[in-house]
Amino acid sequence: MYELPQINFPHSRFILILVVTIIISLLTGFLAGGLSGFYFYQQIKAYLTEHQIEIPEIEMPNTVVPEYIPQTSQEEKIIEAVKKYSPAVVSIIITKDVSFYEEYFYNPFGEGSPFEFQIPGYRERTEKQEVGGGSGFIVSSDGMILTNKHVVSDENAEYTVFTNDGRKFPAKVLALDPVQDLAVIKVEQEENKPFPIVKLGNSSNLQIGQTVIAIGNALGEFKNTVSVGVISGLGRTITASGGGMVETIEDVIQTDAAINQGNSGGPLLNLKGEVIGINTATVVGAENIGFAIPVNQAKRDIEQVKASGKIVYPFLGVRYILVNDQVKEKYKLSVDYGALIAPGSNGEAAVIAGSPAAQAGLKEDDIILEFNDEKITTENSLAKIIYKYNPGDKVKLKVLRNKEEKIFWATLTEWQE
Repeated sequence: MYELPQINFPHSRFILILVVTIIISLLTGFLAGGLSGFYFYQQIKAYLTEHQIEIPEIEMPNTVVPEYIPQTSQEEKIIEAVKKYSPAVVSIIITKDVSFYEEYFYNPFGEGSPFEFQIPGYRERTEKQEVGGGSGFIVSSDGMILTNKHVVSDENAEYTVFTNDGRKFPAKVLALDPVQDLAVIKVEQEENKPFPIVKLGNSSNLQIGQTVIAIGNALGEFKNTVSVGVISGLGRTITASGGGMVETIEDVIQTDAAINQGNSGGPLLNLKGEVIGINTATVVGAENIGFAIPVNQAKRDIEQVKASGKIVYPFLGVRYILVNDQVKEKYKLSVDYGALIAPGSNGEAAVIAGSPAAQAGLKEDDIILEFNDEKITTENSLAKIIYKYNPGDKVKLKVLRNKEEKIFWATLTEWQE
C-alpha cells in the first residue's frame, strides 16, 4: 500500500481520497488502454507538486507487438524468400511525349485590337505522360536489371526504375533479346551503395506442382505485390502480344500464381528464394493461367551483355516442321522424330541462301535427326537445342536423306533480324 505524507492544508482528507482514487484509476485505466486517467494524473501531479506533496511514480506498462510466427514450414519459407529478395525487385515506369489538342480563346482581330472579342480555337500540345509500367529484378550489384522486352521496346519512351526502398533512377536499355521476350537495362549505382540482387536458380529440374512465388508491380500501381501458386505445366508454347509485338515463345513455364498487368518482367521464385522464371504473359479471360520464361534462357543474355554489350543468337538457316506421329503419317516418313526441312507457310525457301545450312549442303525434305549428338523431338526442338550454342560454333548434324543417314558439318553464324 502507498504511504502518503501528513497533509497540512484545508480539505486534506478530500485530497487524500482523490490521490488514492487517481492511483487506482491509473492502474486499471492503463490496463484497459485508456489515456484519460493519464491526463488527470498529470493535472493532479502538478497540483500536488505545487503544494509539496510527494506521490510515487507509476510505471507505464510496455506495449510490445509480438512477432508473427509462421504456422507451417512452407509459410515460413515463403515469408523468408519474400523478405530476402523482394528488395531486389523493381518497378519500371514508362513515360513518353504525348500529343493532344487543347481549346483556347483568342482575338481574331489580333492583339492590341480595340475590339474586345474572343473566339475559341484549338492548338496542339505535347506533354510527357506515364503510358505504362512493368517489373524487373536486379541481377548485379552495379545496377543491371532483367525484364521483358515488351516492357522496354519503345525507342521513343523513357524508363524510370523505382526500387523497393523508394529510390528513383533513370534507366538505360542495354540490349533486347532478338528471340525471347527478354531485355537487360541498367541504372547507375549510387556511390558506395551497391544494389541488392536476386539469386538465380536452375530451371532445368522443375516439377509440376512445385510451389512458386511471383513478385511484381501489379497493375503498374501496387509495387512488390506477392502471389503464390504452383507450376501448372512445363514446356508450353504460346503466342503472346504486348508492347506492339506479337511473338511465339517456346518452352515456357505455366503457373497459377497470379500474374497481373504490370507484373511483366518480375521474378518467379522457388521456396529457396531463387529465381526460376521471368513472368511474361497471362491469358486474358482465364483465371490464374500465367506464363514465365525459364531463367536458364536468360542466363546467357546476362553473360553476353556483360561480355559484349549485346545479345546474339546462332543461326543455321532452315525452316522446319517437328516430326511426330501425325507428321510421320502425313508425309509418309520412316521416322517419328527430328526436324523435317520444309518451305515456309507463304512459300519461303526451306533452306535460306548463303546460310550455314546451305553451305553445309542441306536440302528441302532432309530430316535433321540429331544436332551435335542430341536427338531432336517435339519436347527438345531444334530451336531449343541451337540456343545453347554461339555464333562461330562448328556443329555436327545427323541427317536422314532418302532413308539414308548422313553426317553434315555446319559453322553457325550470328542471327540477324
